[in-house]
Formats: sequence, structure tokens, C-alpha cells
Amino acid sequence: MKNLKKRPIQIYLEHQQASILEALSKKKGISKAKIIRESLERFLRDIPLEEDPAMNLIGLGHSGKKDLSAQHDQYIKKYVRYKRK
Repeated sequence: MKNLKKRPIQIYLEHQQASILEALSKKKGISKAKIIRESLERFLRDIPLEEDPAMNLIGLGHSGKKDLSAQHDQYIKKYVRYKRK
């Protein structure tokens, strides 16, 4: 179980939703889980930018670096090397 790339989750569906999901799964020949994952991905992709929770991360930290967005990879490499010592 340690190597799972997907995390299990339990949800409750309305009876009609479960019936439609079952029929769609059989018709398309794909798992119900795959249909749910693809539907969730489509839903998340369509979230307006201003409602995206990741947008709340902008401005949380202050590094004092003027070139952080352009040089972030180099700063991360330096940090990782420093932590390994």
C-alpha cells in the first residue's frame, strides 16, 4: 500500500447518481473511479482563477531576493546542498 500513487477516498452518492455512474461505466468500459477522477479534474480545471485556493499562496513569504521568480531553481539547489551537509 505504501507505493500507491492514488489515495483512496470514500464518498456517498445519491441513488440516481450511483445508477448513472454504473451505467456510464459499463457503457464506456472504464471504471467508476476513473470517471469520477476525470470529472473532478474537469471541475477543478474550470475553477475561475480568483477562486483557486493556490492563489492564496501568493505573497505569503518574503525572501528579499529581487530575482526569485527567474532564479528559483538555483536557490532551491543551493538550499538542498546546504541541508545535505
